[in-house]
Amino acid sequence: MAECVVPRGGGRRILVVDDSAAQRRLIRISLEKWGYLVAEASSGAEGLDLCRREGFDLVISDWVMPGLTGPEFCRAWRSLPGAHFGYFILVTSKSGKEEVAAGLEAGADDFLTKPVSAAELRARLRAGERQLDLRAELQSKNDQLAEALSEVRRLWSTLEHDLAEARRLQQLLVRGRHLDLGRATVSFSLHPSGHVGGDLVGYIPRGSGRVAIFSIDVSGHGVAAAMLAARLSGIFASAFKEGDVLYTENRREIGLPGPRQITERLNQLLQVMGLDHYFTWACAEMDLRNGRVALVQAGHPHPLLLRTDGAVEMAGPGGLPVGLIANASWEEAELHLQPGERLMLMTDGLTECRNPSGQELGDEGLMDLVRRNSSLRGEAFLLAIEQALIAFNGGPDFADDLSFAVIEWRG
Repeated sequence: MAECVVPRGGGRRILVVDDSAAQRRLIRISLEKWGYLVAEASSGAEGLDLCRREGFDLVISDWVMPGLTGPEFCRAWRSLPGAHFGYFILVTSKSGKEEVAAGLEAGADDFLTKPVSAAELRARLRAGERQLDLRAELQSKNDQLAEALSEVRRLWSTLEHDLAEARRLQQLLVRGRHLDLGRATVSFSLHPSGHVGGDLVGYIPRGSGRVAIFSIDVSGHGVAAAMLAARLSGIFASAFKEGDVLYTENRREIGLPGPRQITERLNQLLQVMGLDHYFTWACAEMDLRNGRVALVQAGHPHPLLLRTDGAVEMAGPGGLPVGLIANASWEEAELHLQPGERLMLMTDGLTECRNPSGQELGDEGLMDLVRRNSSLRGEAFLLAIEQALIAFNGGPDFADDLSFAVIEWRG
């Protein structure tokens, strides 16, 4: 049965079902006078057949009829497609609580007692029309909601695809997981907590036998943090003039700024850009001729120094995050790696990693984890740390971005 929704001011369709032709006639006269479109049926079976072919807004049915009784007809009518939108009135001389309950259980909305009063009939119809109007309005709202939900799902599907692609592109910002520099190797790991994140690890060729390894954690999460991380990656990946961050005038290698000067210039650049974000970072510039390292730590966790005997120590002078305070300055520490020693730069996603009970790994926990895997080298060490963090976290979905870089001096 098709749903029948008539515009306001239009006549609603009513089906009158009664085995008494005289009773149908009396009701019909009043209904047509009030502007309704009326159809008649002499039995429940005939009424049901009409309802299968046509749609009715309201049905008025006698209770006691040959064949299908009024409640039986009502129950069968309610099972038709779209009939749940209609309004059903049972006409009866029964007024007991059990009879009323039986009628309601069958699906009736209201009752009229015999003999039918025109005033009462009109009042019941108006009450029914108010319910029909409310049902029609609710259905309209539901249709609009369903349409809006469908559009949201379509947009979300598009966004999911775009974010998945953005995650893939962000992973490409890390130029390989393992870098062989001859006398040194570097391994990188990057795991955004969502589709994209604000962590970044990588390296900067510095010329004259030097390379800078960095680890960055942009404040916040999501797309905005990822965009700043990508911007910084662009600065590090090219001979960047703007802000004179990595190169002196005319890009000469003479007098290349060290990690401290680079940090200060990045801080100035973020002040000029006027961003609400800042970032923490650690930058270790290694001289590949002798294993000497110039290290700056700006709001980042202390890098870990892995000795050849398995001991693990904290390194780095500490310092403020980059972009937080104008004209800030940083200290530059010097390390001299011995053959076989390693330096690990990481974001706070490692130390703040929580197990399912909510306990943080912490500095000591990370140092113990590193110490237990210190016999491994290169990418095997990288994979062991990643798997240990996943096991501690209780799965691969981390609450925060997670990244680290491991520099190993071969000598």
